Amino acid sequence: MSRNRIRTRLLGELLTLEYGSGLRSEARTGEGFPVLGSSGIVGRHSHYQVHGPGIVIGRKGTVGAVSWSSQAFWPIDTTYYVVAKEPLDLRWCYWLLTTLPLKRLDSSTGVPGLNRNDVYRIAVDVPSLPEQRRIAEILDTIDDAIQATEALIAKLRQTRAGLLHDLLTRGIDEHGHLRDPDAHPEQFKDSPLGRIPREWTILNLGSIASVESGITLGRRIPDGPGTLQLPYLRVANVQDGYIDLSEIKTIRVYRSEVERYSLRRGDVLMNEGGDFDKLGRGAVWNGQIDECLHQNHVFRVRVDQTALRPEFLAAVSGSSIGKRYFVLSSKQTTNLASINSTQLRAFPIPVPERDEQDRILASLSAMDASVQSEQVHSTKLQVMKQGLMGDLLTGHVPAHAIVEAEFSP
Repeated sequence: MSRNRIRTRLLGELLTLEYGSGLRSEARTGEGFPVLGSSGIVGRHSHYQVHGPGIVIGRKGTVGAVSWSSQAFWPIDTTYYVVAKEPLDLRWCYWLLTTLPLKRLDSSTGVPGLNRNDVYRIAVDVPSLPEQRRIAEILDTIDDAIQATEALIAKLRQTRAGLLHDLLTRGIDEHGHLRDPDAHPEQFKDSPLGRIPREWTILNLGSIASVESGITLGRRIPDGPGTLQLPYLRVANVQDGYIDLSEIKTIRVYRSEVERYSLRRGDVLMNEGGDFDKLGRGAVWNGQIDECLHQNHVFRVRVDQTALRPEFLAAVSGSSIGKRYFVLSSKQTTNLASINSTQLRAFPIPVPERDEQDRILASLSAMDASVQSEQVHSTKLQVMKQGLMGDLLTGHVPAHAIVEAEFSP
């Protein structure tokens, strides 16, 4: 499509933003048509106000957020809904609106608010109606591919959680097969963790590992020859199964403290507190940063590797076995929980022989590789989507030049 077929128009020439209608949460029936607020669906109701499909924009609260409804809907009074003033492809219009800086148009000084007159003054490039439809089809296709990939990732993670539970309760025999407690009950025994393979032992973490807290923040240490400025890991860096190094902070410490708080390759880092689903999350440190410390809300667990693989400990801590122990042992508030070093040392670990630990870790690694591959694919699609939105919605690239097979689900 040539550029001369694109016209620059003001949004107010193309559409109007109409006010939504109030509908208290207690008045909603809970089923039927979607009720849309400024951040998306907030409930359901037996009646609707607007024939679908349609577009809703946050007016108060989540200012400028754009939502789509494929069916009739009820936009509440914190929103606007879009009414076209001339023939427009609504899906193209939806994608266009998501690219506009509507959140910057907050016109209030207290509660955030979007003035529709400010929206009307935005100039946009408007292609022909057939081109609008083609652009919408392309963006919908890549969005479907992203959603399909994210659904697959969620399914793989769920499968991994089930596999992990089986591996930590049934193990893998020397032939590479999961043991079967129903077919061969003689291969199992009772334990504080339930039925486990007969060859396994249950050991408290403190008997096979040292557990140490990290350096305390907030101290005032002067710059000088006896001190160093070093990177350290905090709770936000220790995720469930991996170390997030996207933001690393530093701290000034005395040289005499460095050895005590320094991390070594193979250390397992575990958080002392957080949300219930994140409590006790652990990951193995692989020496990604030279001379790195850890703060006092992150436990450093240094295992006896003749008895236990660090990666095996991290797997146990992230399993249902670990989650259950940490939640039941923790000190809890409304939404947060924490454990101390004594509780962590008492953490019961199912311990197979080293060869079996390796077989279990290899099985988990294969599953993790599948998840990682899909995550890479999802990221690639997200980047591609952003590029396509910029190219197609500005007319820099004609829609007919895009080959959908590159990203079709």
